[in-house]
Amino acid sequence: SYEAIIRNKEGKPIPISFSTAFLKDEESNIIGGVEIFRDLSIVKNLIEQLQGKYSFSNIIGKNHKMQKIYDLIQQVAHTDTVVLITGESGTGKELIARAIHYNSSRKDKPFIKVDCASLVESLLESELFGHVKGAFTGAISDKAGRFELADGGTIFLDEIGNIGLTSQAKLLRVLQNGEFERVGESKTNKVDVRVIAATNIDIKKAVREKKFREDLYYRLKVVSIHLPPLRERKEDIPLIVRHFVDRFNKSMGKEVINIFPGAMEMLMRYNYPGNIRELENIIEHAFIRCNGNTIFPHHLPEDFLHDEKGFIEGILKSKRPFEDLERRLILKVLDETNWAYQEAASRLGISRATLWRKIKRHGIKKEDVADM
Repeated sequence: SYEAIIRNKEGKPIPISFSTAFLKDEESNIIGGVEIFRDLSIVKNLIEQLQGKYSFSNIIGKNHKMQKIYDLIQQVAHTDTVVLITGESGTGKELIARAIHYNSSRKDKPFIKVDCASLVESLLESELFGHVKGAFTGAISDKAGRFELADGGTIFLDEIGNIGLTSQAKLLRVLQNGEFERVGESKTNKVDVRVIAATNIDIKKAVREKKFREDLYYRLKVVSIHLPPLRERKEDIPLIVRHFVDRFNKSMGKEVINIFPGAMEMLMRYNYPGNIRELENIIEHAFIRCNGNTIFPHHLPEDFLHDEKGFIEGILKSKRPFEDLERRLILKVLDETNWAYQEAASRLGISRATLWRKIKRHGIKKEDVADM
């Protein structure tokens, strides 16, 4: 089949694919033909949406480490270099992998993810390289592996630190020359695949303990990207929260426009063992409970509030809990930032002008710190 652009009667361009088939009689004489046209508008729109979802603009962060990562992935996206992404669970390793793929020359080809941690070693080889009928019990037909499916595109090997030494040896061969055999077959296959791998374990330690091949490690880390945990980039939390607010507004049909300063301060104080994924879940929970246009502290998950109980216990018992909470939180943040208004406003997730208005409304003064 072939692709082309045609125009409708209004002059709007429409992407199509078309193919031609000949009709023959019993003596193989051509007696006619059929042309099949397919409107690719929906497919093209979906591809554009997908590429937009994983654009560099969706990698959020003003933290200096994230800025360096942003610059690096823009550079590496335009190459076929193998990339190793490290970082704790929930830091966004898959987002980085997809951003690299969808901003590369391979963006129109497959992106195939393999969750190595979810596959037992006995099945991993078959999943990666495929098998032929009868290769083992249950192999009732030929099956292409993930590398074949990713041919021309990118394969993302998530949690690569979990694979065994046998599979590591075969993976090394693919990385070196793009060759492999299906399980149960001697024929050598060749693929053109970009490899991006990720792990949340200490690969260097695994190499020292002989649990991970040193030659494979160095083959994988041509370009290494380490994603910092969210607790080390807390200045990015307001930006990430706003991103999730915008997304959940669209998906849930709501119009949440504000995060109460007290709620934002709680989000800023928390250490997020589950990183960005945990923050996303917290905001989603708050959206489900919020029926207005502002997320308040009581909209946050109960276990999250429990961690802050010592700080807010007395406040929530007051006659004007939210006003008291806002005043005390603003005072607390001002004290912690040595009354640097811009920094305090950033931590609270509000503008400097809004902070000034709230300071004036609550009559906040430096000497009030002693009464906190």
